[in-house]
Amino acid sequence: MAVILCFIKIFSIRNKSCSIISCHIRFRHTSFFCTFRSFYVILCFMETIYHTLLPIYDANSRILILGTFPSPKSRAQGFYYGHPQNRFWHVLSTVLPAPLPASIEEKRAMLLRRGIALWDVLASCKITGAADSSIRDPVANDFTPIFAAADIRAVFTTGRVAAKFYTRLCGSGCICLPSPSPANCAMPFSALAEAYRAILPYLLQPLP
Repeated sequence: MAVILCFIKIFSIRNKSCSIISCHIRFRHTSFFCTFRSFYVILCFMETIYHTLLPIYDANSRILILGTFPSPKSRAQGFYYGHPQNRFWHVLSTVLPAPLPASIEEKRAMLLRRGIALWDVLASCKITGAADSSIRDPVANDFTPIFAAADIRAVFTTGRVAAKFYTRLCGSGCICLPSPSPANCAMPFSALAEAYRAILPYLLQPLP
């Protein structure tokens, strides 16, 4: 119990930058080291979460857009980018252009109509809330069925963390787009939409 209390107190200290590496916590600008010999002391604060949302794709998909992992809001809603302040659907409808989809069916239809496959990089991980920076023990999804079924010409990620995990765990390159999440709200919508226009050369043309 004393170790756990120490762990909590350590993270409450301001102006001390710390990082967890294996079973160690190291404080910059100090000579203090705290070593946990039992890794479960750290893991007790996080549980493994499994990805339960199905990928969106069909034989006409031409690009694959990947997030990192569904947020609690998305998992509760049962679909991608479910946080009301996430700008993904607004940006996509602006760039395509297409009417802003409201229902899950409308979102799915908009993606497939233009040849966009959608999923996330990770199949499971330990994560605190929606904070990508807290992710531990990441396990990648198997993208083989998507690449086998469709002529995917480019893989995009919605943020640097997703790009990092895709490159590291899948051994392939990708095009990193800015994150549409509320954490990146400082980026103007116009700049976000302009960045997402990078997907347009790869897409199917809309039907007349």
